[in-house]
Amino acid sequence: MSTEIRVPTLGESVTEATIGQWFKKVGDAVAADEPVVELETDKVTIEVPAPAAGTLEAIAAQPGETVDVGALLGAIGAGSGEAAAAPSSQDSSSAPEPSAENPVNVNPEPIPQPRTATDRAPAPSAQKLINEKGLSADNIAGSGKAGQVLKEDVLSALAKPAAAPAEAKAPAEARAPAAPRAPVAADDAEREERVKMTRLRQTIARRLKDAQNTAAMLTTFNEVDMKPVMDLRNQYKELFEKKHGVKLGFMGFFTKAVVHALKEIPAVNAEIDGDDLIYKQYAHIGVAVGTDKGLVVPVVRNADQMSIAEIEKEIGNLGKKARDGQLSMADMQGGTFTISNGGVYGSLMSTPILNAPQSGILGMHKIQERPVVVGGQIVVRPMMYLALSYDHRIVDGKEAVTFLVRVKESLEAPERLVLDL
Repeated sequence: MSTEIRVPTLGESVTEATIGQWFKKVGDAVAADEPVVELETDKVTIEVPAPAAGTLEAIAAQPGETVDVGALLGAIGAGSGEAAAAPSSQDSSSAPEPSAENPVNVNPEPIPQPRTATDRAPAPSAQKLINEKGLSADNIAGSGKAGQVLKEDVLSALAKPAAAPAEAKAPAEARAPAAPRAPVAADDAEREERVKMTRLRQTIARRLKDAQNTAAMLTTFNEVDMKPVMDLRNQYKELFEKKHGVKLGFMGFFTKAVVHALKEIPAVNAEIDGDDLIYKQYAHIGVAVGTDKGLVVPVVRNADQMSIAEIEKEIGNLGKKARDGQLSMADMQGGTFTISNGGVYGSLMSTPILNAPQSGILGMHKIQERPVVVGGQIVVRPMMYLALSYDHRIVDGKEAVTFLVRVKESLEAPERLVLDL
């Protein structure tokens, strides 16, 4: 008896995924709950565990294919009997067995062969599955010797209907061909490399462009003197780390400053739903994190109810999970406002793009010593430019500027964060 491997529930609003890589090949032994295949969704990369122990009998979805929730990915047999028999019936000239190192050739699509009275009957395991699913062997392309239908052929045929709706649901604009690329000189073409975009990168591109096309986006700037925060941090960082077990960074201060400002200017914490405005009475702060696979935005939930120490711990945990590829759907959902720190990469100033459907995003930048006038005197201070991009459909200019000024005031007098001023 085979155990099917299917696409698990992927989380709120996520209905499909792309096959990343298979960790096992047909015929390999697998343990229960051992990761067998990687799926890339719009938000995270997840590993699908084996539902049972046994032998991987077949792979029904190839790397790069799009599959719906519940779609068939493959099957695990109870032992090595049927799984080992199926490959042995294939012609020695058939394609090599699939592997993570050879994804191009993973379980290649069988070439349809006309069935005749002289064709071999389906393999016993394939016939059993055909009978169970009410299929006809005449409608299944066999990849075995003399066109024999193997069990993996049946599994592949079963998987196709599940993948079809994903194509039907794809928006017309996503399926429309892009403008043709301008001709490239032969010498230049030889020095180029073409790499298919990952699903995460495609999603990032689509969402950012959608935000530009939908929101009336505008950016306002200010600058903050970081000396008070830096002095406070230097004074207490060792005691803070000793007591709380986490380093004291700047994100804790910025997040607290943001949630204080959101309480005063609730429009920046709102979103549009049709003809309605939804004002959030909570603050789930998204923190943009760069990974080798692209930008992800895990969420610090209920940041308005957390201390600076609690915020620093949660940001540290989420950042580690992001870099290790261990973020879950729950970690990515529900954000009401986003903070992006381009300063860690050396950015001096930028205009961040909204993380739709949010109405605001704060950009932090590099701390740089600059001459400024304080009390009529020119002094050198560690200054940082702040940028607030906002949806002008919801947030008026006065509200946006006031919000950014409140963030600046909290950072230049961090005691305001403690006194809730």
